[in-house]
Amino acid sequence: MKLKLAAVALAASCALSAQAVTEVQWWHSMTAVNGEWVNDLAKGFNASQSNYKIVPTYKGTYDESMTSAVAAFRAGNAPHILQVFEVGTATMMASKNAIVPVGKIMKDAGQKFDPKAYISAVAGYYTAPSGEMLSFPFNSSTTVFYYNKDAFKAAGLDPEKAPSSWPEVALAAAKLKANGHKCPLTVAWQGWTQLESFSAWHNVEFATKANGLAGMDARMKVNSDLHVRHIGNLANMAKQGLFVYKGRANVPEATFVSGECAMITTSSGFYGNVKKNAKFAYGLAPLPYYPDVPGAPQNTVIGGASLWVMAGKKADEYKGVAEFFTYVSSPEVQSASHKRTGYLPITTAAFQLTEKSGFYKENPGTDVAVNQMIRKVTDKSRGIRLGNYVQIRTIEDEELEQVWGGKKSAKEALDAIVKRGNELLERFEKANKNG
Repeated sequence: MKLKLAAVALAASCALSAQAVTEVQWWHSMTAVNGEWVNDLAKGFNASQSNYKIVPTYKGTYDESMTSAVAAFRAGNAPHILQVFEVGTATMMASKNAIVPVGKIMKDAGQKFDPKAYISAVAGYYTAPSGEMLSFPFNSSTTVFYYNKDAFKAAGLDPEKAPSSWPEVALAAAKLKANGHKCPLTVAWQGWTQLESFSAWHNVEFATKANGLAGMDARMKVNSDLHVRHIGNLANMAKQGLFVYKGRANVPEATFVSGECAMITTSSGFYGNVKKNAKFAYGLAPLPYYPDVPGAPQNTVIGGASLWVMAGKKADEYKGVAEFFTYVSSPEVQSASHKRTGYLPITTAAFQLTEKSGFYKENPGTDVAVNQMIRKVTDKSRGIRLGNYVQIRTIEDEELEQVWGGKKSAKEALDAIVKRGNELLERFEKANKNG
């Protein structure tokens, strides 16, 4: 009898302790090495305290997870935390009833939260015109240039000197091709790297109204002479086999890691993959630019994603979200994440801690992303926040593919991006005018 009672008591206490842990659902879009990092962050937080359990779930690509979350919210079973890529920011900001501003979550939970602690280019992007921080900066990245040092050496190029201008990239590509390289240059996230970041880096407008940050009535401007010149140059390189288009989003990254393509412009968050899987010496360098453009290079724009808190949850669950955000942004965790992934250290303290550790000296090029981002920004380079932007990115892909395939001129494709993009911007403006 005593044994029975003891067993019942033990079962009851186990049930109570199981109940005491509040689960917090986190939907994300990270795969491979970055997926491992997300799981390790959750494990680290879960081990650091006993009240909350973060449950990370991979929900497909950024576009897919956003669509799933909207459907889940309507059905009343959205996650607590949703990772949304930077181009979804305007859409999330407009879904006022679906989200709770991160500033409010932190304040209500009594967590110390100072938006000024974050790198200004990062915090500014996710802050409302009222000054309230809407989402939590997470895997913030920017565009950088990677190159295969072994391939450079074999082609008679200086492996310690990356091409700094687009004319130099073309010359390097020609030497690589002459040495038998089938894919001298490729680009990932082509709209982000060749239009958005390209615009900010050259201090030219991507769209009116400070690229959408100053109002919903922004319109596209990517058919300027400079944009036409650049896309035209890449088209000529494609004809000569110096630039090889390898697909949308981050699909081309695999061709760099395998050694097939010798140069690539893509996210700083690609670093973890290269570090782990590349079987050759590689270098990281700033984005190339056109030296004759006044004000270039300026700064690059933010990429990656932030964490949005979904509405309709219990206060205790939000406390768990706030505690997790405090854990993730601590200088130690941030610095370790930055070193591991190549994503930006989102706070100044984490950057300083990383610098002090000697990491940048031991790993040349790993500070490129930060240095590109912490320059003084202008109204043309602060970032891009446009409505229906996920669909506009698809338009950029469709039209640029016409150029690489020789079916359209650079001017025709860029004019089409502006026309089709503006139709979507007008639709978004109308839909959200009273919001």
